[in-house]
Amino acid sequence: MTGTPKSRSFLLAAALTRAGFVLLRAKVPRGDARWERKNHAGRTVELHAGPAVAVGTALAAARVRPAAGLAVLAAGACGAYDDAAGDHRHGFREHLGALREGEVTSGAVKLSGICAASLVAGALLKRRPLDRLLAGVVIAGAAHGVNLVDVRPGRALGAVLALGAPGLLRAGPGGELAAVATGAAAAVLREDLGERTMLGDTGAHALGAALGAAVVAGNGRAGLLAHAVAVLAAAVYGDRVTRWARAR
Repeated sequence: MTGTPKSRSFLLAAALTRAGFVLLRAKVPRGDARWERKNHAGRTVELHAGPAVAVGTALAAARVRPAAGLAVLAAGACGAYDDAAGDHRHGFREHLGALREGEVTSGAVKLSGICAASLVAGALLKRRPLDRLLAGVVIAGAAHGVNLVDVRPGRALGAVLALGAPGLLRAGPGGELAAVATGAAAAVLREDLGERTMLGDTGAHALGAALGAAVVAGNGRAGLLAHAVAVLAAAVYGDRVTRWARAR
């Protein structure tokens, strides 16, 4: 494959995601309830984009940094578990409320798994203890953040494209991982906007983890700290914004 490392990463992620999406649509029978959900407008849409995005992004990210591929795959797998379980609660507040009452929700399992995988990936991507911790926070927070905005067609993918664009200006692994995230997002944007498919937690968390890994790979301590503060602030206020968006 010719071109710059970033263009190769973009094209590889887009090609893998698109191939997985087309294959799933061809193999999964129409009307299979396990692969269908109602969207915000009550329309039945397919879930093929989520696994295709997660696997395509993870494979392309692993080519740049194996630890980034691990984080993306783990985030996608945890999201897939929550998609399959179909828990109706959203956000930290509702899941923590359930935990206080002794109920372990699929969302709580998902969040715990993503946090653990992000900390492992952060430890592999950075050397110093504080940097490793900040890296884990950034990856987990980015995964959660993209999922928070996935409330209408095109919003999560649009966010990934917008947030990943500045990273494309960077050289090195940070730029390549940003290219991976944007390439995978671009591959299914048309169908997502057309309300024929949706990312679900599977795809949204995977793309968010890829963005977080791009930030980690492209920044030192000051950048990590700034991004960690940003994603934590988004998590604190995200429940309120998400409830407002879902109500509209």
